[in-house]
Amino acid sequence: MIKRKILNKGIPVSISLTPAIEAAIDQPLVAQDKKRLITISALAVLVAICISFIAKLLIHLIDLITNISFYGSFSTAHSTPVNNTLGLFVIAIPAIGGVIVGLMALYGSKAIRGHGIPEAMEQILTNQSKIKPTITYLKPLSSAVSIGTGGPFGAEGPIIATGGALGSTLGQLLKITHNERKILLAAGATAGMSAIFGSPIAAIFLAVELLLFEFSPRSIIPVALACITGAAGHHLLFGSEPVFAIKHVIATPSNTALAAYSGMGIVIGVLSVLVTRIVYYIEDGFEQLPVHWMWWPAIGGLAVGIIGYFSPETLGVGYENITNILSGEFTIPFVLSLCLLKFLSWAIALGSGTSGGTLAPLLTIGGATGVLLGSGIIHFFPQSGVTISLAALVGMSAMFAGASRALLTSIIFALETTAQSNALLPLLAACAASYFVSFFIMENTIMTEKIARRGVKTPHSYEPDILEKISVEQVIKENGIVLSGDNTVKEIKEWLSKEPDYNSNYFIISSNEGEYKGILSSSTIFSHLQSDDSRVGDLVKRKNISVGIGSSLRTAVEIMAKENTDVLPVVSKENNNSIIGILSYREIIASYKKNMDEHVKKHPGISLKRRGLKILLRGQKLMTSRKVKDK
Repeated sequence: MIKRKILNKGIPVSISLTPAIEAAIDQPLVAQDKKRLITISALAVLVAICISFIAKLLIHLIDLITNISFYGSFSTAHSTPVNNTLGLFVIAIPAIGGVIVGLMALYGSKAIRGHGIPEAMEQILTNQSKIKPTITYLKPLSSAVSIGTGGPFGAEGPIIATGGALGSTLGQLLKITHNERKILLAAGATAGMSAIFGSPIAAIFLAVELLLFEFSPRSIIPVALACITGAAGHHLLFGSEPVFAIKHVIATPSNTALAAYSGMGIVIGVLSVLVTRIVYYIEDGFEQLPVHWMWWPAIGGLAVGIIGYFSPETLGVGYENITNILSGEFTIPFVLSLCLLKFLSWAIALGSGTSGGTLAPLLTIGGATGVLLGSGIIHFFPQSGVTISLAALVGMSAMFAGASRALLTSIIFALETTAQSNALLPLLAACAASYFVSFFIMENTIMTEKIARRGVKTPHSYEPDILEKISVEQVIKENGIVLSGDNTVKEIKEWLSKEPDYNSNYFIISSNEGEYKGILSSSTIFSHLQSDDSRVGDLVKRKNISVGIGSSLRTAVEIMAKENTDVLPVVSKENNNSIIGILSYREIIASYKKNMDEHVKKHPGISLKRRGLKILLRGQKLMTSRKVKDK
């Protein structure tokens, strides 16, 4: 007779679900390797040092091309196209730059097109964070040509793309995991942003909200160190002053002003959705043109040149425009013209597929919109307490929050680049309002729409891992079938013929004393090579795998997936590895479903109806007691 230990009663164990679980777990959670974390952090810092100098080189290159294109001067001194004296010839300069970018994309890499962040997101989500090494030099070169010839873009997008490519390239040269390569990519990208703007905290939040798709020590520590290094590079190479320095201190707003800024956030949220849709509508229009895509940047450049002829302030990066808008130095008609024409120039250029960033144009458009809305509020409600500078700051931040849905990044970025701490509350109110409107109206953002059209789904929430929160002890029951190592193959076959409901692919083998010996697959038992008289204890060849009672279900799932088994013995380390239970996929999935249902089911924690009945009943008892006393 088969010798078996039945902990309670036999239960059917689910068939192997390994493929499904492995598909659900793209990045297995392993024990934190602190030495490995130090190595990745050191590599992230190295990438950040390199990208800081590349950022400075990119700015010099943009200035060089600007001076050559608009002033005929071979110089790297800072300049803008605003004061050029080219007349009508200025229309041709951006078009020539577009031709060069188109040729670089055609014969170099098509990946240089676009504004950088969506392309980095796509490689993270679909290509194991592998970016072509050629992007490391082609992206800054193409962007320098595009911006230097008058393209209405910021330098931050190209440097973010370049930093990501540098981190990814280093990750491809070394023997590291896909997740570690993703961390280096994010570290390089955000270090580039920090090096340009001197905004390390905002860069960290950018990594969390748009690149990492996780929040854990193994990713945050390297990224944070890289961003700090990038900020140090900014202070060394660009100076320690805020990038968008406002000449006066913004006062703490009143509650009335705070309400006004919140209303501005709602309006700008709607405008951010409109801006995003117009940009992609123009891009769709270029897709319909009967010419090769290589010529699209030249066509877009021609439109940029025409607009730039009438409004030179729309040409180039325009960081000075942002500073002047925040300082309130522009007249209302000029701000209105800059807002409309800068948007039109940027939308056409970006839709044409040229190379450049979106942050600076969005900040310019948002800041100008904030000035216009703030001026209107001040005109009709002079006692509201709204100021032009704060309205501009709120506008530029809310526009970025609505268009990208990087809420925390938008708020912290505005604070770090202006050093105006009193703006925190209105920024929070306006950005949250803009984010709220954008989330309900627009399915994708300006960062994700392009890759969403290619079928790439981007995560929009970062929730705690349900399986990580549940321990094995909360799930297992003292039931399941454990076979003795002294049983023969013949005995097990005879027993299985009488137990048709038992459908597990694996068997737990123990000694007569209950000590865990190993796992045996059903294919081994039914193999024609096995003799019926063979003891199953002698057939165990798999290494002993088990899970502790205090481990999480996430750990158990990873062990099952790695070892290709659908059951795990739960052992007691304190009692000679004796088996105290069996865990199968069925229990794990049931527990997962139960916890998922708790997120969906709606029920009040306090029942007012029940409480009311209790009060009524208590009142009746008091009345009865009083009547008895009266008698």
